[in-house]
Parts: sequence; C-alpha cells; structure tokens
Amino acid sequence: MSEPSTTPGEGFHPHLHETAGSPAAPLRNRLHHIRADSLDGGTAQTGGMRRFAAVSGKTVGSEKLWMGQTHVAPATSSSDHHHGESETAIYVVSGHPEFVFLDGSGEEPDEIRLRTRPGDYIFVPPFVPHREENPDPSEEAVVVIARSTQEAIVVNLPGLYALPAEEG
Repeated sequence: MSEPSTTPGEGFHPHLHETAGSPAAPLRNRLHHIRADSLDGGTAQTGGMRRFAAVSGKTVGSEKLWMGQTHVAPATSSSDHHHGESETAIYVVSGHPEFVFLDGSGEEPDEIRLRTRPGDYIFVPPFVPHREENPDPSEEAVVVIARSTQEAIVVNLPGLYALPAEEG
C-alpha cells in the first residue's frame, strides 16, 4: 500500500485544507506552516525595531506561546522595554545585536551589555527592563523570539532601571 502523496512544505495531511462545501479543520487539530513571507507585522512594537509574529493566538490559535522575529536596522537602538510576565528566549539569526540591561546587585546599578553573534541565545526573565542595539553601520540584526505567553507583551519604558537584588 502506498503512502498518500504530499507537496513538500504543504504539511503531512493535505486533506485538512478547506475544500468547497467543507470547513477547514479546527486550529488546534492540525499542524500549521507559517511561511517566511507571511509573518504578521500587526503585533506589539517598540521604537527602533520591528517585530513580526509567526506563532500567536491570532495567527495559529496558540494558547501558551508566541514566536516571531525582530529586526533592528543598522546603527539603531530599540526603546527601553520589558515583556511583562513573559519569559523570552532569543536566538540570533544574523548580525551582532547587543542586549543592554541594568544590574542592581551592587551598590550602584551597573549597565551590562551582552554582545552576540549568529547562533547565540539570550534569555530575558519576566519584567526585566532592557533594550536591543545594533551597532553595525551596515548590517540589519535579525533574531527569532519565543515567549511563554500567547501574545507578545511589550511594555515600553521611559528609561532602563535596575530591578532590586533578590534576597538569597
């Protein structure tokens, strides 16, 4: 018995696509293929960067996860912001973005600058104020972001501030 044929990139179950007279399968009962050219720019934004949603409640019906891309133009910094209750994981695709936050564990807050390269990862805990910078004068920085909440939470701030040091 031969396997049903599928078109590469079109998913394992081609019968799930909507056909005349039958509704599409529910969002939670199928895999979703989000093409690079169909990312959604209608998501929370911060000045100096552009976010694009791939996986969200709006795009695929996710309930606990948001995933997408962020682009920072050459010689540009984002505004200061945090992501509320979301844990955020970042994967550097291209460029050399820098992630900046204030460490409040000493007597005076200390600016920390994490310099990255393609293939690196960054973890941003909930509520930690930070910004992304792209110091390269000619190359855009692109990162892939995954968040533990169903939509992109972005709280833009007037400036960076250090979170109080946790008592051990």
